[in-house]
Amino acid sequence: MTVPPIVSNPPALADLLGSAPAPLTVAVLLGDPRRADPVKLGGVFDEDDFFTIDEAKRALNKLPGYRFLYLDDHDTLFDDLRRLSPDLDLVLNLCDEGFDNRARWELHVAALLDVFGIPYSGAGPTCLGACYDKSLVRGIAREMGVPVPVACFMEPGQHVVDLDIAAYPVIVKPNAGDSSVGITQKSIAYNPDELTHAIASVRAAVGDQVPLLVETFLRGKDLTVGIIGNPGNALVLPITEEDYSALPAHLPRLCGYEAKWLADSPYMHAIESVRADLPVATADAMTRHSLRLFERLGCRDYARFDWRLDAAGRPYLLEANPNPGWCWDGHLAKQAAWAGYDYTAFFGLILAAAMKRVGTAST
Repeated sequence: MTVPPIVSNPPALADLLGSAPAPLTVAVLLGDPRRADPVKLGGVFDEDDFFTIDEAKRALNKLPGYRFLYLDDHDTLFDDLRRLSPDLDLVLNLCDEGFDNRARWELHVAALLDVFGIPYSGAGPTCLGACYDKSLVRGIAREMGVPVPVACFMEPGQHVVDLDIAAYPVIVKPNAGDSSVGITQKSIAYNPDELTHAIASVRAAVGDQVPLLVETFLRGKDLTVGIIGNPGNALVLPITEEDYSALPAHLPRLCGYEAKWLADSPYMHAIESVRADLPVATADAMTRHSLRLFERLGCRDYARFDWRLDAAGRPYLLEANPNPGWCWDGHLAKQAAWAGYDYTAFFGLILAAAMKRVGTAST
């Protein structure tokens, strides 16, 4: 597997997509705005969510060679897919909320499309299920020789005295979760007493029956590797770094729930995603490991891998994100823009990768 260079002179969108004698019909599958969504602030779709969806539709509708249909009613989804399947060339699966807006059911959306025999963008159910389990991804990574932070898996009902913590600080997070629910400044612990409180804080947010990870909290650069494409033909996007320089000094450096959802939090206003400045060897190692994990985990078309450096500048994998966020101001869209692709071309890249993989081309 070769690591492609960052594109300095990206092709024009028309060259990327080509032209088809007739438009390809693509159904865009989304979360259901009529239903509750427990990971969103207030538990419902808000103005920002509707704006994000509208921005995606505007970008997609500029793509040549496609005719888009939008499906977001999960009550009728089975019937809609059964009715439309003979006429669909692809489903663009943007339903990262999961079926019925249940994050754990994201894999069921892909499974449903498999059952109907409809080709679709993004990962299949096995990959989505595996990557939802952070401990499982850690085990696969370690088997592959990919460095991961030291961590303890914590079953429901376990207590601090049951853990073998070699060194502090540590971060407590749900082993399975979405949108950083439960991960806040209270999740960081510098001693056993603080760890007890951190565990209680996370359990209060996600429930007592969710397994937890207690992981070494690395305090080096917070980084993300984005990939669009598939093994043998993957574009590795410019690496993102979370810039914490404007954050008050007493706050731990992490991009958690407060940064994503709480408008009155200093985390939301102080953190900025910037293009990372890294030694070549560090960037190459992260890129090489991310590409290997992309293939081993069964990611398809696009994915994101989160990393953190230790005090010596060594990178450690935090988690793998198949079908990562696609919103206009998200990490992957920003990385694509740094590589020369606007939001429309960003979707064009994902569609082109999916079409090539499933054997339907727009050329």
